[in-house]
Amino acid sequence: MDKVTEKQNPKSKDLDTLSVNEILTVINNEDKLISQCIESSIPIISELVQSIIDKFYNNGRLFYVGCGTSGRIGVLDAAECPPTFNVSPNLFNGIIAGGRDALVKSIENAEDSINMGKNSIINANINENDVVIGISASSTANFVIGALKESKKRGCLTALITFNKVKQEKYIDYVISTIVGPEIISGSTRMKSGTATKMILNMISTSVMIKMNKTYGNLMVDLKVSNLKLLDRAVRIVSELTGKSYADSENILNEADGNVKIAVVMSKLNKTLEESKKILKSSNGSLRKIIGPS
Repeated sequence: MDKVTEKQNPKSKDLDTLSVNEILTVINNEDKLISQCIESSIPIISELVQSIIDKFYNNGRLFYVGCGTSGRIGVLDAAECPPTFNVSPNLFNGIIAGGRDALVKSIENAEDSINMGKNSIINANINENDVVIGISASSTANFVIGALKESKKRGCLTALITFNKVKQEKYIDYVISTIVGPEIISGSTRMKSGTATKMILNMISTSVMIKMNKTYGNLMVDLKVSNLKLLDRAVRIVSELTGKSYADSENILNEADGNVKIAVVMSKLNKTLEESKKILKSSNGSLRKIIGPS
């Protein structure tokens, strides 16, 4: 395979002769192109997002599987979803070749084993309701290939995020092939490919959560109040949506056990805690269906 990710970038050919300012400019100019490259992948990402939503409504889970930088970014996105959207920590999951140790130190040869990838899926008890997204900048990481093959064998929905042109394989339902071009340092896919990976995962997880009623407009109404910063954010959201003062909004939030949606329903509809819970459940958690437009 003629891998774009391994080619030399002509714009950085004499990188070592440049000043620090010039090096930073070259890197920044290349990074500016990433969002434009991702734009062409939006239609296939959209299809994948809708499929994930369908799986989630059928008690499915999402697993990101990757090696090195790809695996770390997958774990990162999965870890950020519970506090942001107040979902179960088992809904979004990250699997990295080499296990937890690989999160903080490089274990490069971990990506070479198809069987280790296969076993990671077996150990996670993945089933036909789940979604497995393999992330491999090169598209050829054996760990990821083994994981995707085993996932498809188990009836899972599968996808591959890569930054090379690849042929469609039977064990992959969705191929997100985004060509961001050669890296600034040849083969260093922690750079543009890594940045693009983070952007694509942000798009996937955020879009899924929005369509599952985890936001009201662009407000994080399903956040998990787990620290002072998030408490302040929650109070301000309640205040904005109800028109109450900060102090009154904090009081109603306390009465709602720290749940922003419940607090808003209690305030706007003058309902009790239990009544508000039932109303939210009947609307599938959609605050917009209950209180209408802002």
